Amino acid sequence: MNEDKGWALLQQPVWRIIDQSSLGPMFEALQSFAMDDTLCTSVGSGEAPATARSWVHHDTIVLGTQDSRTPFLNEGLKVLEQAGYRYIVRNSGGLAVVLDEGVLNISLIFSESEKGIDINRGYDAMVALVKEMFSDFDKKIEAYEIVNSYCPGSYDLSIDGKKFAGISQRRIRGGIAVQIYLCMNGSGAERAELIRRFYEKAIQGEETKFSYPQIKPDVMASLSELYGVELTVQDGMLRFLTALKKISGTIQSGELNGYERSLYDGYYDRVVKRNESVLTK
Repeated sequence: MNEDKGWALLQQPVWRIIDQSSLGPMFEALQSFAMDDTLCTSVGSGEAPATARSWVHHDTIVLGTQDSRTPFLNEGLKVLEQAGYRYIVRNSGGLAVVLDEGVLNISLIFSESEKGIDINRGYDAMVALVKEMFSDFDKKIEAYEIVNSYCPGSYDLSIDGKKFAGISQRRIRGGIAVQIYLCMNGSGAERAELIRRFYEKAIQGEETKFSYPQIKPDVMASLSELYGVELTVQDGMLRFLTALKKISGTIQSGELNGYERSLYDGYYDRVVKRNESVLTK
């Protein structure tokens, strides 16, 4: 892990900020994945500067492709429905995660034309940003796999062994989207328990080719729980913008440009059709 390289990647000439954190319950997760694919294409082709997008989705479970291959998927999905959650299958790697109004998501979109952006450097940039966001607290943020969490990975972010964030990455058409979910408030253990019950019903002890996580809810927490102070999504947004401005110097509020608007519908149709095909197998 090399946070200096990550820090350097954050020092873009300008960051365009697209804030979608307060669009409300009607803003769906499939729209987010289409949005990031659109931004990857435009930033990758030089039609837009480096872009940071913030987003929140209400009561949504984002499943990975491997989750859709569980032997008793429909029984697992009923668990989510009964708990009041929508669900989609994302078009990038990873496994099931919980999104709700207490979870702030951030995507950093870079162009691959900048040499040396290997996969770890993209992750290191997000780790550096999050550490700067919460640098006023005296607890150490660490990046390593929290084995019994949901969607475990080598860049899980934790404090005292309890995971509060996970990072993923998607590369398409010369662009790189590094995405993180930050559990700002609420109960990390309750979110984890829901995913534990999903796997319990979706697998039912069957042998599977893929190894799904054995979730222990107490290894997950929100930042509010970890820091002992209530932190809202709005607090997270302010910290995000402040940190990015400190690192890079220039941030500008923006929205999709004309080129991006012309791309978006096509990407949205693609993720909707893929989601439908995966869930109806």
